[in-house]
Amino acid sequence: MFRLVSFNLNGVRSAANKGMREWAESHGADCMGVQELKAQASDMGPELREIAGMPGHFHHAEKKGYSGVGLYSRIAPSDVIVGLGEADNGEFDAEGRYVEMRFDKPGRKLSLISCYFPSGSSSEERQQAKFRFLDVIRPHLARLRAEREFILVGDVNIAHQEADLKNWKGNLKNSGFLPEERAWMTQLLDPAGDTGLVDVYRALHPDTTDACYTWWSNRGQARAKNVGWRIDYHLATPGLAATAKAASVFKDQWFSDHAPLTIDYAFSL
Repeated sequence: MFRLVSFNLNGVRSAANKGMREWAESHGADCMGVQELKAQASDMGPELREIAGMPGHFHHAEKKGYSGVGLYSRIAPSDVIVGLGEADNGEFDAEGRYVEMRFDKPGRKLSLISCYFPSGSSSEERQQAKFRFLDVIRPHLARLRAEREFILVGDVNIAHQEADLKNWKGNLKNSGFLPEERAWMTQLLDPAGDTGLVDVYRALHPDTTDACYTWWSNRGQARAKNVGWRIDYHLATPGLAATAKAASVFKDQWFSDHAPLTIDYAFSL
């Protein structure tokens, strides 16, 4: 069994101060993809570079206190790809949004990816940046799909369906639930498309609603009232998705405005 976690930390140092490291020690993950580090490489002491016996690899944003992603893994990868490289014109690699671990063996190519999609909620300018990112990441994932199996974990900042957020009627014109964003997700998940990825949580739990939320606003007692959104995902190629056995969202303790999403798979690295 392979246990994979996706977790937007809303600041790795803040989450660690709230007990995230101790939780990770007890959780038994084999790999943990994290987003929104909000830390530079110089801020990452040894207690943050390795968590629960898992060394980490990171993509830090150039801007201090902003974005950043990481992957912690018990198994050493055969290669690590930091950033989108040629797929990007530099705009999003400067923001620290993509890190990929490759676990290649003869006859098998497999990747795990931690990715943090931009939010467009702060301004129209950032919404347009989000659309540009979507235009960059989908063909990148299509090319990757053509050559290897992978699971992308991360904060996608899109609720795909009405069941994925509490107040869907009130958010039809808001970033994260715009028709264009939802259509992009539909295309990404189209089995007949060039990506054909699987939303693994939804494959395991097609009918659940409020139990699926992974993010809550800090305003208006959203967490207490469970007015949440499902914006954190495991997006997998079909062969890996088919091995998924169980999924859970941990809400017994709070380390961030997001909750960690764990899925257990029946494969090994």
